[in-house]
Amino acid sequence: MNITNRKLFFASDYMEGAHPNIIKRLVDTNLVKSTGYGTDEFSESAKERIRKACSCPEAEIYFLVGGTQTNATVIDALLPIYQGVIAPDTGHISLHEAGAIEASGHKVLVLPHTLGKISARQIEKMMKEYEDDRNHEHMVMPGMVYLSQPTEYGTLYTLQELQEISQVCRKNKIPLYLDGARLAYGLACPQNDVTLKDIAKLCDVFYIGGTKCGALFGEAVVIPQKGRIPGFFTIIKQHGALMAKGRLLGLQFEELFTKDLYEHIGESAIVFANEIREAWKQCGYRLYFENPTNQVFCVVENSKLPKLAERVEFGFWEKCEESHTIIRLATSWATTELDVKELIRFLSTL
Repeated sequence: MNITNRKLFFASDYMEGAHPNIIKRLVDTNLVKSTGYGTDEFSESAKERIRKACSCPEAEIYFLVGGTQTNATVIDALLPIYQGVIAPDTGHISLHEAGAIEASGHKVLVLPHTLGKISARQIEKMMKEYEDDRNHEHMVMPGMVYLSQPTEYGTLYTLQELQEISQVCRKNKIPLYLDGARLAYGLACPQNDVTLKDIAKLCDVFYIGGTKCGALFGEAVVIPQKGRIPGFFTIIKQHGALMAKGRLLGLQFEELFTKDLYEHIGESAIVFANEIREAWKQCGYRLYFENPTNQVFCVVENSKLPKLAERVEFGFWEKCEESHTIIRLATSWATTELDVKELIRFLSTL
């Protein structure tokens, strides 16, 4: 195939396999025998590395197979049956998990977003309105808060915003849970001021995403306070999120947390995303909004979508207006300079 006519894949940030270090380690350890369900030596080593990176020596670490399983398991484990979870209306659990949270018996209580984010003030207002409503015993009680870092819009909570939300949660005695599916891209972003240590200090539970951040699959759930969720191992199994060959998950996170790989793996994705944003504007098109991470949201005339789709795999986001559509271009840890240059060259002809 002529290299100038090959398909360019920017539809998502999990289209490749895994970082070469992980593949090599999987091959090198393939015939090593180990115990199951995350009790193996690789998983124990990974847990220690994550505890160190989070400055959280007592943290409980669990490795689950994917993001939806992780969100459904954690939320169901934290909430009694009569409570729901507060989330942005653009949150992953609100839109793109096929009702997994509701299927477990918990309502998602959505708040309107601002560029993917909700505020401490909004959460406080929802809690107060529930308490002040004389019929609140007939309603779903807000029982926890769900955020993602980065958000579905590729934006970032600042440290101050996260501190304010954490303070409201603790004042109202509800847990704060952070979805870190794309956390590596947030940590690698120059505008970011939130560290793993901050997240461990401010959140009751969070997860470190692997699937979108260099692993073949898998997410690492971190519970900073030991014993915060009794029986969590069993709850994971009940939700179908426990792997018998847990070593496959542990080994990947062991490698991601060797020599600070996880905190740097997203850096090239940020550089390339910024190059695409700049090129998009220079070609006379507009961005839906500016954001600093690896997801680029572009406004495209509907008449140009077929030509774009012939050459580029992109993600549909939403209809902008009658004649335009918002699409998403996503870079990843594995995006190459050649792919980006070819994309930019093609955009100039669109």
